[in-house]
Amino acid sequence: MSLQGPVVVVAEQCAPGLIEAVSAAGAFPVIEASCERASAAIAAADPAAIILADIHAANDRVLGESLTRTITRRAPMVPVVACATGNAVLPYREALAMPDHSTPSAVAARLSSVLRVRALHASVLRRAEAARSAGHALPSTPANDPIEDATVILAGRGRSYPGLSVALGERTGLIGVLTIEAAARYLKTRDADGLVIGDGFYPHNVDALLTVIAEDSRFRDLPVGVIGQPVGIDARRLPHLVFAYQSDCLVSRILPLVRLHAFEARLRRTLDAFVKEGVIDPVTGLMCEGAFMDELERVMSDASRRSGGLSVARLIFETSVDPRALNDAARLVSKLVRGADFACRDRDASILVAFADTAPRQAQIVAKRLVSVLRNTMLQGGRRRPVAPDVALTAWRSTDTRASLLARITPAAVAAE
Repeated sequence: MSLQGPVVVVAEQCAPGLIEAVSAAGAFPVIEASCERASAAIAAADPAAIILADIHAANDRVLGESLTRTITRRAPMVPVVACATGNAVLPYREALAMPDHSTPSAVAARLSSVLRVRALHASVLRRAEAARSAGHALPSTPANDPIEDATVILAGRGRSYPGLSVALGERTGLIGVLTIEAAARYLKTRDADGLVIGDGFYPHNVDALLTVIAEDSRFRDLPVGVIGQPVGIDARRLPHLVFAYQSDCLVSRILPLVRLHAFEARLRRTLDAFVKEGVIDPVTGLMCEGAFMDELERVMSDASRRSGGLSVARLIFETSVDPRALNDAARLVSKLVRGADFACRDRDASILVAFADTAPRQAQIVAKRLVSVLRNTMLQGGRRRPVAPDVALTAWRSTDTRASLLARITPAAVAAE
């Protein structure tokens, strides 16, 4: 996309190449400022993005504190791209760090990618304002840090793997694999917010995976972190590719990008909820409970007129399963249900799935497939054994009301609430 403006470029030394690259990408105006004058320039310009173009700007503590006060909570978001040395701990924690030797085109490519998220954020805010003005209800959106909802795939089997596993697992949902091939499979089947490749692999295998990812437009904005020597991948195809020799440095560089990717996914679910007028829950991607119940009533009425089939299943999870894994399971179900079926998450975090025009035997087969995918795919939350929900299944009868139909698959503890 053409870059939005204005863009403030902060540097102690002139950066004509970067200014030219950003301007050529469409940003206007591009405002240059020293570290000392940066806060005033940012306040005056109200920029769409900020570039800390050298290590002096990236490491300036006073500027970092100013950005934390004025930029962190701004809406729509204002991305900050920082050119920093590999192991520097930046004072502005939300900065999207790049190596200080990055080419101007690489910086412009990352800026273009993050500005797409800003544009999406602005669209959601406009929809919310329009809904408020019209007196419509707004989708309920989570207020927690997006990284708490993020999922990262970690591939590795060398010395860095334990450290990476602990550091990433403390902040995100983690899918650990031991082979490049398994990582590639998970990328195709999961909505991951990042991919981290540790050591223990042949360089040509890593290069081959990065090449495949770069050529697939689905992964254009995916944060990818690699332990080891940088390889020549076009920054325009994979703008969030990060290399580091130390695992702690890689984690510090990749996590802000993972947070941004998870925030983008949240925005897309919220926008989908606006488009579908509150039918979709932005947290899970499933139908809202009220919309599910209304649709179930309509399907039951239709089945009564046509003597059709209808089956309803409840996927029941253990109470010890953590919320992140439950959210992950719900999002998986939202992608796995067939086009004619619909689902929602109930009060007890179980998932109701209605199989329209489906006999009990066929519904049982479909439900077993759902459980099998969840057992092998959903986040485990640190468990040693796979999490698999129990299934309660019932078929609609001509004498059923909605309450009687659901009562047959509702645990006593839930029914008593």
